[in-house]
Amino acid sequence: MAIKSFAKIHKRAAERKGGEEALARLVSRAPDPSELKMLGDDRILAAMAKCIFRSGFVWRIIDHKWPGFEAAFLEFQPGPLCFQPDEFWHDLASDTRIVRHAQKIRAVHANALFVQDIAAEHGSFGAFLAAWPQEDQVGLMAFLSKRGSRLGGATGQYLLRMVGWDAFVLSRDVVAAIREAGIDVADMPTSKGDLAKIQAQFNIWRKQSGLSGVQMSRILALSIGENYDQTVSQEAD
Repeated sequence: MAIKSFAKIHKRAAERKGGEEALARLVSRAPDPSELKMLGDDRILAAMAKCIFRSGFVWRIIDHKWPGFEAAFLEFQPGPLCFQPDEFWHDLASDTRIVRHAQKIRAVHANALFVQDIAAEHGSFGAFLAAWPQEDQVGLMAFLSKRGSRLGGATGQYLLRMVGWDAFVLSRDVVAAIREAGIDVADMPTSKGDLAKIQAQFNIWRKQSGLSGVQMSRILALSIGENYDQTVSQEAD
């Protein structure tokens, strides 16, 4: 089975959403690597924590409590957090300003050390991310999973998207569109083989379309599945 060109996927998404102009309004601009390079290490760590605490939980509750998270975790400054005693982390497990999940709290500590180590080597964690090649998102995801704490799978993908790295997100609709285009991967692609196939196809589509990973991911999501009324905000990818 021949793999569909991205032009055909783009055309179908436009037809579903009322034309090219309507589709363009639903697709974000391409991320700017220079903005990522300037992002503070504290904001990187905060994004890691938000994605970790959102995982398996109601996002709006985490977002509503986020000012409390910022205060409890010392504004996510990696240096100060790395030097906090065990009592600090133990007490957070009963701190009502945050969602009290001991393993996720400890992940913030581990990731503070991770961010600090990478920043020491590359100048900042943002600079490290900005330098990572766009053609190897899967490699970056594997690195985050190995070196970070609780940053594997979808959590790592949403983290990259949140901080402004040009990431695709393998949501249900995105994967369905990838499979419909002719790429033989599982419904929930997590194996190295499936992820390699997806990465290779995104690299081909990037050359075909001139679009970013974020834009292609969004268009794939809009090309299939329930055709939501876009007057209501939908997180389709």
